[in-house]
Amino acid sequence: MENQMEIVILPDSAEVGRVAASVIADVVARKPDGALGLATGSSPLAIYDELARRAAAGELDFSRMRGFALDEYVGLDYAHPESYHAVIDRTVTKPLGMDPELVSVPDGLAQDVPAACAAYEAAIDAAGGIDVQILGIGANGHIGFNEPTSSLASRTRIKTLTPKTRADNARFFDSPEAVPTHCVTQGLGTILRARRLVLVAQGEAKAEAIAAAVEGPVSASCPASVLQLHEHATVVIDEGAASRLHNADYYRYTWANKPEWQRY
Repeated sequence: MENQMEIVILPDSAEVGRVAASVIADVVARKPDGALGLATGSSPLAIYDELARRAAAGELDFSRMRGFALDEYVGLDYAHPESYHAVIDRTVTKPLGMDPELVSVPDGLAQDVPAACAAYEAAIDAAGGIDVQILGIGANGHIGFNEPTSSLASRTRIKTLTPKTRADNARFFDSPEAVPTHCVTQGLGTILRARRLVLVAQGEAKAEAIAAAVEGPVSASCPASVLQLHEHATVVIDEGAASRLHNADYYRYTWANKPEWQRY
């Protein structure tokens, strides 16, 4: 395995989901009691759909896998359909057949938020670390809810969401004002500790962020650029999200000529 960021450009979102799911499936097959880092949002849904299909077909068993969500809104009741406790349960835990007792989400209702953040970090450590972390990317380059200017060494903590992020997420709520202003998120330093990272993105709206993350400088201005520091990061995107990449032809060539034994 070459120690560099791998960029996989595919024709459409369904293929993005299939290939990214194959990376996850390889980890689950090799370590059925390992730990998955779980992202929410629209980008990873195709991954979860494909993994659920394979689980239903008896190809994968997630019953012993641990799960750690990237983030949670602060102050949003867990019964709210857009709390990430609810979203993870609905889109990941139940469809994949995971044990709810083994799936953790940051505590956005804690009275002592710093203590809850420290406890979440400790829980990840106690599980032996995250084997593969699934990531989406925001239009401003955020991963998890690590907004621009986040420390590249940050750990799980409370963050203030940018107006842009709140506006992007308003489609899930009754009104823009209903979107919480704060969240608890794994930090960039926490994400970098995962053994493998898989980031997915679809559509031209993510193209600028992908170009900055993949080909720009490593900078807190584009939090996703921190993936360049990881020894085993894979970015799986469609043609729309790849449209601003200068080296797209090289990435396509590299993927097309990758040895089968090294594919996932």
